[in-house]
Amino acid sequence: MKDKDKLFSKIDIFTVLQKQEQKLYEEIDNVDGNELLNIPVDDLCDYFDRKYQIEIPVLTENDISIGHDEVNIDVRNDFRRAILDKSQPVYVTGTKITFYVPFKGEKEAFYISPSPYGMSFPHAILGDAEIELSYSFAEHGDINLEKQFQSDLANIKDYLKRLSDKVKTFNSELRVKSKEKIMSRRKKLLKDKNLVEGLGFPLRRRDNAPQTYIVPTVQRKPTVQFPSGNKGLYKPEPELDMKEYEHILSVIYNMVAVIERSPKAFAEMKEEHLRMHFLVQLNGQYEGQATGETFNFEGKTDILIRVKGENIFIAECKFWDGQKSLNDALDQLLGYLAWRDTKTALLIFNRKRNFTAVLDKIPEVIKSHPYYKRELHYDCETGFRFVLHHKDDVSRDMILTILAFEVPV
Repeated sequence: MKDKDKLFSKIDIFTVLQKQEQKLYEEIDNVDGNELLNIPVDDLCDYFDRKYQIEIPVLTENDISIGHDEVNIDVRNDFRRAILDKSQPVYVTGTKITFYVPFKGEKEAFYISPSPYGMSFPHAILGDAEIELSYSFAEHGDINLEKQFQSDLANIKDYLKRLSDKVKTFNSELRVKSKEKIMSRRKKLLKDKNLVEGLGFPLRRRDNAPQTYIVPTVQRKPTVQFPSGNKGLYKPEPELDMKEYEHILSVIYNMVAVIERSPKAFAEMKEEHLRMHFLVQLNGQYEGQATGETFNFEGKTDILIRVKGENIFIAECKFWDGQKSLNDALDQLLGYLAWRDTKTALLIFNRKRNFTAVLDKIPEVIKSHPYYKRELHYDCETGFRFVLHHKDDVSRDMILTILAFEVPV
């Protein structure tokens, strides 16, 4: 016969949360420095957020099942029976009813107390995916079985609710805490590198430097994979400043306002003619550096801005012709992007009416793309912003902004 466990009694929740946070910080401190600098911060935050979330079990009451057995029950202390010698057990054949209550979540959480103070703890047999509440009796009527089970079940649910309330704040703050710790260590690593490089001597590799980073096995939930990244020496790359990127997009967006105010002038224009109007505006800002149909990497891109021989902005213009056309345009654009090109845009022109439906379909297409990583907040009524990875490097993030416009027919 299995022994019953005293639930919610081994360790208090405050100690658990403290240790969990300590383990999070220790793992961030132990990540190889070059990996921490090479892997996108949001990817690292995703990993640590998933790994260190505490999942309080949830009982699936709709799947409760019952089993029954015959068992020997010692009745020597039953006052209803005339038993003179109570020094030895006196057995009769009785009944044992067991309620099997499935749960989803971490088994270990059933040992955590929501309070550091002693309480009357429930007892049950704890399995990997269910708890067993059993009741034995010699005679039917000895126990109000349903009432006792419902009382014990309610007690366990109350413990779980109190635990859930305690960990809710911790889970919601995990990503912020991990990001603060990552950014703090990145800042130190970059200062260290600047100091060493400023001394002018070659850097010696430590003999005990780790060759790989091994993620400890997590027993409480399926293993969370550490994001892949380059373990080589971190080298900062020049890239388009975010403010400059937003300025370029604002120039494009303002040009659309001109189109909307003069619909007849643009009604018959083809894709290349519309593109030329954007180029005129961009060249006014970038002294003739904006070009169209320029060869770049694996193809010809619609809009390309170069400064001092370096690409700072690449965009593609397309008329909306269904979801497949958008996916093809995205593949085409990604084919143009070299490793250094980290900020790009797709300009979508719609002449097929029902513009609201077009706007609804755009995120669906991008989120189903194999290079999609996440969506970013973008305060634009007909615009979207996403993070994708480079086709040859999952650690190289690219920002894609999509601006959709209704153009006159």
